[in-house]
Amino acid sequence: MGSNRLEKKDYLKTSLRSFFLQNGFNYGNYQGLGYANVMYPALRKLYKDDDDKLQEALRENIEFFNTNIHFLPFITSLHLVMLENKTPSKEIRNIKMALMGPLAGIGDSLAQFCLAPLFATIGASLAQEGLIMGPILFFLGMNLVLLALKIANGMWGYKVGTSIIASLSSRMEQISSVASMIGVTVISGLAVNFVKITTPIQYVAQMPDNQQKVVAIQDMIDAIAPNLLPVIFTGLIFYLIKVKKWTTYRLVVLTIIVGVVLSCFHVIA
Repeated sequence: MGSNRLEKKDYLKTSLRSFFLQNGFNYGNYQGLGYANVMYPALRKLYKDDDDKLQEALRENIEFFNTNIHFLPFITSLHLVMLENKTPSKEIRNIKMALMGPLAGIGDSLAQFCLAPLFATIGASLAQEGLIMGPILFFLGMNLVLLALKIANGMWGYKVGTSIIASLSSRMEQISSVASMIGVTVISGLAVNFVKITTPIQYVAQMPDNQQKVVAIQDMIDAIAPNLLPVIFTGLIFYLIKVKKWTTYRLVVLTIIVGVVLSCFHVIA
């Protein structure tokens, strides 16, 4: 039993399968199932004679993942190059997770705020003139450019991965550590920006001149440690996932119950 080498056509096929990324979307692992599906044919070839390794590889990839569909091929190609060169799965995972955030931002900005407005403006102008080419140009222009982007990213990821493995194999552990830190930084930034918890609790303080001053607990917390409540809640969720092995649905129910109850008692806002 052994692994089989991949060819460039396998990388191209995997790049084109990025269209299937959203097919398995769910709120448990977002694009995790789709990512494993995109990688499946290449993994099947790599571990053609070893079903145990194939199953292990698929399980490793059915985890939380979320990036832009058009830049996914860069990650999958890099992933496959590292697998072919026996890179430890922990190092592959660190780099994979570190890349998904930045590439999601770049891809979303390029597709939604650059290409879509450009082709929509041209297409709408032609349509206003009564030309059927307006919507056709928009449809073909968007899809052809994004298809070319996927293929280019897939080949770029292959070249970058080959270069890294060839020249920096002895430093892969350091690269993985840096990638892991970047990934943690991205996740921390998301927690601060998307988890919004404040407390409306106030109390009245009696001043020496017999005047009363309203003191807001949230202002005191922000003065000591801004965004402390979101950090505490994120830490609790991490603990329940990592240690207690809670499912996403249990966490959603817990969040709803805690949010409703504490809001009714005016503890949080």
